[in-house]
Amino acid sequence: MTETSGHRKIIIGCDHAAYRLKEILKNAMEEKGLTIIDAGTYTEASMDYPDIGKAVAGKVSSGEFERGVLLCGTGLGMSMVANKYPHVRAALCNDLFSAVMSRRHNNANILVLGGRVVGDILALEILRTWLETPFEGGRHQKRLDLFDEI
Repeated sequence: MTETSGHRKIIIGCDHAAYRLKEILKNAMEEKGLTIIDAGTYTEASMDYPDIGKAVAGKVSSGEFERGVLLCGTGLGMSMVANKYPHVRAALCNDLFSAVMSRRHNNANILVLGGRVVGDILALEILRTWLETPFEGGRHQKRLDLFDEI
C-alpha cells in the first residue's frame, strides 16, 4: 500500500462474517492515502452477501473502479458472485503466493479474502502485496484476452 501503487481509488465490500476485517483493511488503506469507497455491509447483522458482491463487481466490471476488495466468511461466495461479471478477475487469496501470482499472471482486479480463514496480520500483508504487485503482461495478456471471449 505504497504511494506509488498507482491505484488510488478502491471499492470494498463484505458480508457480516467479514465486517471486522473489512474495517481493518479499509483503515489501513486510508492511512496509506488511498481513497476507499465502502459498499457495505456496515454492521455484523446477518445479510445476503450476493448483494454486496454485485455492487462491487458491477462497478469494477463497468470500469468505474480499476480494483476492488471483497470479503466474506470463506471468500468462496464472493468469488463466485464477482466472477460472473464481464472483465472481472476476482482472486481468492489466502496466502502471499496466490496474491502475487493473481496479479502477475492473471491481472486480478478484485481481491477476495475469507474473514474466517485468514488472520488480520496475514490479510493486511496479502492486501499490501496484491496492491503493489504489477501485471507482467506479455504471454499472460494473450490468455486474459481469451477470458474476454468467454
